[in-house]
Amino acid sequence: MDLAQSVLITGGCGYFGYRLATSLQKKGFKVTLLDTAPPSQELPENVNFVKGDVRHYAQVEKAVTNVDCVFHIASYGMSGREQLNWQLIEAVNVQGTQNILKACTVHGVSRLVYTSTFNVVFGGQVIENGDESLPYLPLHLHPDHYSRTKSLAEMAVLKANGTALCNGSGVLRTCALRPAGIYGPGETRHLPRIVSYIEKGIFRFVYGKPSSLVEFVHVDNLVSAHILAAEALMAEKQHRSAGQAYFISDGQPVNNFEFFRPLVEGLGYSFPKLRLPITLIYYIAFLTEMIHYVIGPVYNFQPLLTRTEVYKTGVTHYFSMSKAMSELGYKPQKYDLNEVVEWFKSRGHGRKIQNSGLGQFILNIMFLSAFAAVMLSFLPVAGS
Repeated sequence: MDLAQSVLITGGCGYFGYRLATSLQKKGFKVTLLDTAPPSQELPENVNFVKGDVRHYAQVEKAVTNVDCVFHIASYGMSGREQLNWQLIEAVNVQGTQNILKACTVHGVSRLVYTSTFNVVFGGQVIENGDESLPYLPLHLHPDHYSRTKSLAEMAVLKANGTALCNGSGVLRTCALRPAGIYGPGETRHLPRIVSYIEKGIFRFVYGKPSSLVEFVHVDNLVSAHILAAEALMAEKQHRSAGQAYFISDGQPVNNFEFFRPLVEGLGYSFPKLRLPITLIYYIAFLTEMIHYVIGPVYNFQPLLTRTEVYKTGVTHYFSMSKAMSELGYKPQKYDLNEVVEWFKSRGHGRKIQNSGLGQFILNIMFLSAFAAVMLSFLPVAGS
């Protein structure tokens, strides 16, 4: 079934965006990638790069001209030190999404698929087999600004469903996909950071309960879900995805650290045996964020973990795929980390352990800081 003659992918030069673009290109569609920097890979035929920033309406407006469907993937602040830049997170995730919605309405784009996140309903509480009937997490309860702004953006996207197009050709139909953590060979955000911790000797412990479960989604499963969601916005599918949100994962809840065991051992390292309480790690993450707040303007270091990352990796939260399967026809394929291990090996990783002295020194300092903070919290308040 035809998806569209021409599609736009915001943030299209990132790992997932480029993978989606190549899949659409193979199906015969003309694809435009809107991003702030060109992709590192060569562009295939019928894939065009347009340099632009979703924060600037004029650049967005130019990119959506003569487009039939938009995949709005661009976002900022998902992990690491990016989570601490509140101003940029707000500008990209909220204002950028508003610019996309306005441009689609003005220029007659009839379909928009928005890439959201599990985090719109999750903020550190246990969720077991949740579904789309769950309410949004109250905005003031989000532990990070990224999740808060992604929630605001998703609300705006779904509210825009049914908005009349300015050219009189119909209405804008929108839907949102809420993916788990993305993985796959060549993933550039999370996996290289994890491998660097392994190689520097920092990955010496796990935390949380062994029974805690989270979810991941292979990049190709996520690509499939986006294409199916866009198809389901069409009249031939009775616009069944219009105004709807869908959780997307591989459908295989797993302990976060056990999920990465094949990567650790596949690269030739020993899996940690030390298990620490999640409360201690949360303290460490909190102190790291405070330190970054003070010295970040001078030295923008990469935090070992943020508080949100502690929750996302150590607290059970997984969701049912029933709605995506029944309404979109989503059928997640089974994948493992073997291809990821081989990808890293082919680039020289895992052959020898790098000097871990600096990593261990940093880790010791953070533990001492957390311990001191815990002890100080038990001291009597002056005057009490």
